[in-house]
Amino acid sequence: MAAQTTLSAVREQRSSGAAAHVWRYRPAAWLTALLRSLPWAVFAAVLLVPVAGFLLVAVSPRLFGQGTSWFTLSSFGQVFTGWTAQAVLDTCLVGVGAAVLATAIATGLAWFTERTAARGRSLTRILLWALLLTPSYLEALGWSWLVEPQGVLDRLLGHEPTLPRVVVFGPVGVVWVLASRGVPFAYLAVSALVRGMGREFEDAARTHGAGRLATWRVLLPILAPGLWAGLAIVFAESISDYGVAATLAAQANFPIATYAMQQSIATFPAQFGPAGAIGWLLMLLVALALVAQRRSLRGRSFAVLSGRTRPAMRVRLSAGRHAIALTGVGGFFTLALGVPAFGAAAASLLPSGGAVDPTALTLDNFRHVLDSGAMMSALGYSARLSALVACAAVLFGAVAGRVLARHGDSRGSRLLDTVLLAAIALPSVLLASGYIFTYNLPIASSLGVDLYGTTILLVLGYLAGALPTAARLLSGSLGQVSDGLLWAARVHGRGVVPAWGGAVLPLVAASMTWTWLIAFCGTLLELPVSQLLAPPGHEPLSVAITHDLQGYDLGGGAAMTVVVVVGTLVLIAVALTTLRRLVPAAHRLEAVA
Repeated sequence: MAAQTTLSAVREQRSSGAAAHVWRYRPAAWLTALLRSLPWAVFAAVLLVPVAGFLLVAVSPRLFGQGTSWFTLSSFGQVFTGWTAQAVLDTCLVGVGAAVLATAIATGLAWFTERTAARGRSLTRILLWALLLTPSYLEALGWSWLVEPQGVLDRLLGHEPTLPRVVVFGPVGVVWVLASRGVPFAYLAVSALVRGMGREFEDAARTHGAGRLATWRVLLPILAPGLWAGLAIVFAESISDYGVAATLAAQANFPIATYAMQQSIATFPAQFGPAGAIGWLLMLLVALALVAQRRSLRGRSFAVLSGRTRPAMRVRLSAGRHAIALTGVGGFFTLALGVPAFGAAAASLLPSGGAVDPTALTLDNFRHVLDSGAMMSALGYSARLSALVACAAVLFGAVAGRVLARHGDSRGSRLLDTVLLAAIALPSVLLASGYIFTYNLPIASSLGVDLYGTTILLVLGYLAGALPTAARLLSGSLGQVSDGLLWAARVHGRGVVPAWGGAVLPLVAASMTWTWLIAFCGTLLELPVSQLLAPPGHEPLSVAITHDLQGYDLGGGAAMTVVVVVGTLVLIAVALTTLRRLVPAAHRLEAVA
């Protein structure tokens, strides 16, 4: 009797397995081909074609009807003469200075948070993330509002702050803003090595009588991979930054390569050849930084972790050293976040006019901004486009992320992954310049692609900046979802879309929400693409704020900046609270007591 029961159970299992095989969800061949080709079509239209055409015009102007030469290097000759040559040289010097300063500060912060028992480590990490998400030109504007003519210090003190203005509107100010903006990137590269390095190297150095300086000489070579990675990342971010170049550096008459590229395109007729040559030089500088990183680490082993590695112990600092450490960390974040935030808040609260009483604060600037039709129209326009771009980035990023997760070993997926990483490193001004050039060509009009000077082109430019990051963020969470969930939903009668919505979407809702928020916030205050691709009659928010600054309407621009930053924080809080309430607890992939 027991044998018959076992045999029947086996038969039932085989029949259920056959049924599962019959009902297994297999998309149609045309749908599979469409899904596999969709990421390539989108990335070709959004990234590859505009950037490739813009770079090629520098060496082959006749190919695009921009000259008579099939191959020439005259554009590079123009770049290396005059003020553009000075801009390229200043870009190199600023990039090196910012990279060295940011990596040094990041190493100190990594040691503070990972190897000491000092108070404030969690707050330090939170402030680093806040600094990472803050656009560079907002920090530059905060410093500008403080020291410029009729600025905050000028009106509070009753006289011009000559020395602070010289420092801020000069190489020191530019290097500082770029370095402080790059500290979070370098910290992410260095902190992992500091966290995983055992304490036996310090103990060995101390055993042989090494002092503190000699101990650091032993430890720094072990941290070389993280240090070189931090230097390369910050250097690439600094030379490709446009926000500081168009605000702080432009006011200081300190030319930067990205601003020189924008000026070449803004002239009439547009100088696409020299602008493309500057793009080649920026990419070459980034490549040289990566080559220097690789050559410096070649032939050396950094395998310091093993089964015998003793975990590092957190050092308890004395009262004096604790105070010095907290002062240094607090001083950095005060200069990187506190002072610019004070500049924006003070400029928004001070009344218009000359010297004022520091106690005579007012909300008139906020009332003026909220009643201003032009400023509110710019806010509404940017908010609508940011929401549209965020939705598109999540949709196409999910498709590309699933391709990367499911077909990561294929040649096409590796190529797509390389394109995504390269797109993240491209300067935004180069992307925007590529759109201006490509979609303004006569061949685009002959094909019926009349996008130049339209909102559609601006949306494509925004999407080009948001899509690579969205795909990278979603590939991990989508790769963790098993296809068995879709098969189970299909077996129970769900269609393709309901199956995704009921079985997969709740599990990846958190990643999609964060991806949407990052794309929305990054687009709302985006500057280079907005400034270059804004259609006539429509002014994005970041362009409106910079125009107010150039027109010396400091209070209005600062008030709108404060309103947008506060509104963005409220949006993030509401979105995360709504997510937690709508998504069932069983689908949050977390333990529930």
